[in-house]
Amino acid sequence: MTRATKWALAAGILALALLVALLPRLGVDPAQGPGAGADRDDDGLAEARARADLARCPSGGAPEPSGTDDPDDAAGAGGAAEVPALDGVRVTCLGDGAPVAMDAATGGEVTLINVWATWCEPCREELPLLQGYAARPDAARVLLVQVQSSQVDGLDLLDELGVRLPSVHDGEGMRGPVRDALDVPPMLPASYVVGADGDVEFVTEPRLFTSLEQVSGVVERLR
Repeated sequence: MTRATKWALAAGILALALLVALLPRLGVDPAQGPGAGADRDDDGLAEARARADLARCPSGGAPEPSGTDDPDDAAGAGGAAEVPALDGVRVTCLGDGAPVAMDAATGGEVTLINVWATWCEPCREELPLLQGYAARPDAARVLLVQVQSSQVDGLDLLDELGVRLPSVHDGEGMRGPVRDALDVPPMLPASYVVGADGDVEFVTEPRLFTSLEQVSGVVERLR
């Protein structure tokens, strides 16, 4: 072996040792390779989804009843109705990662939309109330919209609170498709009622639900 070959071999060994030493600093397990960090993130989200065990996100209004020819009657009876305010709004189902079309998910059935965040203390008080309301036989559909924090953080909080309602994720930034479409105020929580006709009403009285009766009353008033 020539002197040049020996130097080349030594340099290669040194470079390999340096790479192995740097991998832990980059958050990568040397035994699993460069893609291991991403895999762990995916596993963390899957595990959080399994723990939270959320209800499936709605995908559309109920089918029109047979013998109904009037579109307005069909919408009022449970057929699909357009929701212009949410037309084209696409988000991610928090429970399983599936894409959700918000106009289809809220059309055709009275729906209470609740926008919340993990940093919002009043949200922690309100979310269990919404779970209790949704359990009532005469309750409207309830759809939660998590904003600003990660999906894992949202799933962990819902699991901690025992809330299993269908939920979507509107992104971690200061803006998102749902927030832009509904002009959601920065002060959370914020609730909206989508009527059977597809109109969306912002709930202002009360801004924060403190009882099941308040939730029922608002939905009945705005449905």
